[in-house]
Amino acid sequence: MDMMFHDLAITDADFQRLVRFIHENYGIDLSKKRQLITSRLSQSLKSRGYHDFKSFLEHLFTTKDPQDLELVLNKLTTNYTYFLREKDHFTFFQNTVLPELAQRHQKDKVLSIWSAGCSSGEEPYTLSMCLKEYFGAQASQWDTRVLATDISQQAMAKAKAAVYQPPADMPSNWLRRYFVKEKSGTEYTVAPLIRDNVIFRTFNLMDPIRFRLKFDVIFCRNVMIYFDQATRDALVRRFHNAMNPNAYLFISHSESLGQTPLFRMVAPAVYRRV
Repeated sequence: MDMMFHDLAITDADFQRLVRFIHENYGIDLSKKRQLITSRLSQSLKSRGYHDFKSFLEHLFTTKDPQDLELVLNKLTTNYTYFLREKDHFTFFQNTVLPELAQRHQKDKVLSIWSAGCSSGEEPYTLSMCLKEYFGAQASQWDTRVLATDISQQAMAKAKAAVYQPPADMPSNWLRRYFVKEKSGTEYTVAPLIRDNVIFRTFNLMDPIRFRLKFDVIFCRNVMIYFDQATRDALVRRFHNAMNPNAYLFISHSESLGQTPLFRMVAPAVYRRV
């Protein structure tokens, strides 16, 4: 038994083909990630019976097999997320954005909120909890359903299952109100009230954005870090076109929109559509 595990080799040509393919189809920039690609994919390819990258890539490019694509995307992007991540965003959303939107939509009582790149679901569920907290007894009169999209089927499945280990700093009244404790004792399932408020869809952010309503709020955090500047700029333009006037765009604190006339910053990593 060979205990020493060796990464499979990838030729320059194959590496360039993979980089180009992923960039064209998903906007993700892997040009500086050669080491990451070989280390993260080698074990999986070996377990599927491949002896080198070439045969796997030939298969991937000719069949575009969804499971192979899923494998590559999952290995190369981190689905790392958690409840109340970048907490001040949720505070700003609840205290500043919602009062304003509630006033603006007083007549139609419909808010359109998008969690773009929702990964395993913590973000859209946290947004739903903020919405229920804010509207309280009035919540049932409002349509506050959150659209949650991700490119990964695997992330989507986890998000829909809605079973988590909530963080230690989750408010205890939220745990009581919005979660159901599993028999295991350590895990919690998100309560139906919150789960039913999220609509999950698989969506590639490279595709045209054609949803029914224009958005009041878009959360797209820790997604653009995988894109190069041109891809990012194009996405920001698509977001702008898909938003209502004065709508809010939340990105991660580790990201930047760069110089854009389309948005102005109103809080750290929070922008308004101009």
